[in-house]
Amino acid sequence: MTEESTVTPSPKDSMPASRTTTLLDIQDLSTQFRIGHALRDRNRAVLTAVDGVSLEIAAGETVGLVGESGCGKSTLARTILRLERPSSGRIFFEGRDLLRLRGRRLRKARRQIQVVFQNPRAALDPRMTAAEIVSEGLVVQGGQSKAQRRREVEEILTAVGLRLEHTDRYPHQFSGGQQQRLGIARALAVKPKLIIADEPVSALDVSVQAQVLNLLSDLQQTYGLTYLFISHDLSVVRHISSRVGVMYLGRIVELAPTEELYRDPRMPYTQALLSAIPRLGKHDQRERIVLQGDPPNPMNVPSGCPFRTRCWRADDLCAEQVPELRIVAPGHWAACHYAGGDS
Repeated sequence: MTEESTVTPSPKDSMPASRTTTLLDIQDLSTQFRIGHALRDRNRAVLTAVDGVSLEIAAGETVGLVGESGCGKSTLARTILRLERPSSGRIFFEGRDLLRLRGRRLRKARRQIQVVFQNPRAALDPRMTAAEIVSEGLVVQGGQSKAQRRREVEEILTAVGLRLEHTDRYPHQFSGGQQQRLGIARALAVKPKLIIADEPVSALDVSVQAQVLNLLSDLQQTYGLTYLFISHDLSVVRHISSRVGVMYLGRIVELAPTEELYRDPRMPYTQALLSAIPRLGKHDQRERIVLQGDPPNPMNVPSGCPFRTRCWRADDLCAEQVPELRIVAPGHWAACHYAGGDS
């Protein structure tokens, strides 16, 4: 990023004045993977999973991230967690560049960023009890006696809705919803500021989903947490998020306050996603938009707008120019030549 006045502003510049405390600042982040055998294939193809993403999340905020499978949501999360190495860009957490941290400084920063995974059964060690799972981070952090850790574990398990008699149970002895509560407790144990929730309710029954979403909202108020909430279910994201970003082929193509996005989507891709949400009231029906074809191969992205091969509004301009993510309404950003707003 440069300091020239001609540079297009990023979505962080539209943050309301009441949200001036920035916790996470992602700047032009890209993550690429080379496909093929490292020794046999000299000219290996490049897959761009995250493509120039910029996003700022304020302390105490919940930002939802939605899009089709394979759009790069989870890769973005893994890159923030430094489980994947970015190809370019920067990630600032509380003003510190996470990509420059090493050793003890990196471990300290990682305690502040925790993750809740999609499949709680696969994410929990079957050989460890609930108390051992939750206290593992405390043991690594050090500085506490065994009795102190036990008290903290009991407090956290109670906070997520599990009983004290659950402390010595193993993961297979819990239901799916209880397993996810245990995963949330593990994330809370080291007192993080940011939790990345990667499809945290998609593997649960609908009735249990509501309970876990309400739990996350309550914990946010109690502990002052910030969430990056990833999901393919737009109705779930609407329930918990203050802002929503829509991803397509590794890019954020629309970003807006939640109710604004659902009321007035500007990007055709977002309009198609929202039209697929079931609605019960006959006065609250959108015309169903059925997209033609599959998403393009991310190793061979179309020229111009990456969505144009499936868009009913595409024309010659869409084939020639990549639309910038720009302001189309206060706090509302969209990457479409015909989304309205300022040119």
